[in-house]
Amino acid sequence: MVTEDEQSFCRDCGLVVADEWVDRGPSLTDLGMVGDAEQSIETVDPLRTDKGLHTKIGRNTDGHGNPLSNEQWETVQRLRKWHKRMQFGASRKRTKRLNEGLRDVEMIGGNLGLPEHVVRQAARYLRRASKARLPGGRMAWEALAGGAVLLAARAASVDREEIDVGVARYTKAPHERVCAAGRKIRCECAVDAPVIRPDAVMAVVEALDADAIRGARAVRTWLLAHHLLALGDEVPVGPGTPRSTVAAAAVYAADRLLSEKHLTQGQVATAASTVVETSRNRIARYSRELVDAYEAEHGTTEPGVGVAHARDTLR
Repeated sequence: MVTEDEQSFCRDCGLVVADEWVDRGPSLTDLGMVGDAEQSIETVDPLRTDKGLHTKIGRNTDGHGNPLSNEQWETVQRLRKWHKRMQFGASRKRTKRLNEGLRDVEMIGGNLGLPEHVVRQAARYLRRASKARLPGGRMAWEALAGGAVLLAARAASVDREEIDVGVARYTKAPHERVCAAGRKIRCECAVDAPVIRPDAVMAVVEALDADAIRGARAVRTWLLAHHLLALGDEVPVGPGTPRSTVAAAAVYAADRLLSEKHLTQGQVATAASTVVETSRNRIARYSRELVDAYEAEHGTTEPGVGVAHARDTLR
C-alpha cells in the first residue's frame, strides 16, 4: 500500500483504496483555541433569504450595548438600508417577495405554536417552490406560504386538531387557495409529504344524492376514482387546484369509464362544493385529463384494471 498526493493505492495492481485526504491533526478545540466548536460555526437559517449568513446591524445600541446618539442612529439607518439592498442581490424584487413569504411562514407557525423544526421545514418547501417558479398568476406567495406550513405539519405528523382550519385562519389567502398551493408544492416539487385530503374521493361520494349511485356500483366507482386521483397526483393533473376538485373529477371520470352512466357533471360539482367551490367546467376539464392519464398508464380504458389496482393498494 502506497500513499501519495492524497491517494492510497496498491503497489502491485494499482487499485485506488482512498482518494480523499483526511486531516487527522488536532482540532481548534483540542488546541484550546475554541471553547465550544458548535459556536465557532455559523448556523444556517432557512427562514432568512440569505440563510442567515449576514451581518446583523442593530437598531438602538452599538456593539457594546451603549445607546446611539442621533448622528450615530442616522448613520446606522443608512447602513441598514444599503445593507438590505445588497442582501437581496440582483434579483431584488423576487428575493424580497421570498423574504415576505418566509415571514408569513414564521408568523403562521408562531400563531399555531408549531415546533421550530416544522416551521423551518416549511421554509425549505417555500424555497423549493420559489426555485421552481411556482408563484405567479393565481398562485400567490401568501397561499404558497400557508400551503408549505400545511405540508410541513402533515409531514411531521403534528398532533394538532383541525390543523387545516388553523393554517387557513392565519394565512393571508382563502382556504381553497391554501389547499391548492399545498398540492401544487407537493406535486411539482416532489415533496415527500402525506396528501392534504386523503379521503377526498370518499367525501365526494358520500355527498352525492343517495339515489345517484348505490351498492356495488358505488364501491366500484369509489375504487376506480381512488386510482384515478392517485394518477392525477403523479402526472400531475390540475396541480394548482384543490384536491377535492380533482377528486370530484375522478369520480365523474370513473362513472364515465364504467358501463351505464349514472352521474352528471352538475351532480358531482354540487357534491364537491360541500367541501370547496367547484364548477362543472373544472369537472369536465380534469375528468378528460384523468381519463387520458389512465389510458397512457394502462394502455386501455378498461375500468377493471384500475379497480383491481385500487383494491391491491388499499389492502
